[in-house]
Amino acid sequence: MRTVISTAFISLDGVVEGPGGEPGYRNSGWTFKEVEFVPEAFEIKEREQQESTAILIGRVSYEAFSPVWPDMAEFAHYKTMPKYVVSTTLTEDKLVSNWGETTILRSLDEVVALKETDGGPIIVHGSTTLNHGLSDAGLIDRYHLLVFPLLLGAGKRLFSTTDKDTQKLKLTEHEVHGNGLQKQVFDVVR
Repeated sequence: MRTVISTAFISLDGVVEGPGGEPGYRNSGWTFKEVEFVPEAFEIKEREQQESTAILIGRVSYEAFSPVWPDMAEFAHYKTMPKYVVSTTLTEDKLVSNWGETTILRSLDEVVALKETDGGPIIVHGSTTLNHGLSDAGLIDRYHLLVFPLLLGAGKRLFSTTDKDTQKLKLTEHEVHGNGLQKQVFDVVR
């Protein structure tokens, strides 16, 4: 069974919206405007590219990333790996041609089938709605979080608010940097 890893830049109060400067969000760009950049704090991002074998994203994140990421040197490895977009509305004609193999999955059942295939870890970027569904269905195995020392208030949250049984996590890696950024890696306890 393949491992599904949710990775996120997240504020201390759980907001993941607008980290890269997306328009329309009040605090857009908070990851680079509000906290001093310390290169070693982002080591996990390069490691994710080297260790993951596929990308799983929702439609909204696909539409945000696909025009930009294929031409970015820092995401070169992602260009070569298969991408899976979970969407009930995205059509094949809306897929970009310069980002490698992309498959549209229409349901979480198809994500379950993907997890059961041979292969390495599957990384989930962005995709708050997808993260909520994956978490509620018990499909996330690990979280890679870069927690920023910020309280952003309103915004999209990484974690589902569904009323459900407690889900235990095991901290497997952590690091704190001088700028207040915290790396936290959690495995989901089953």
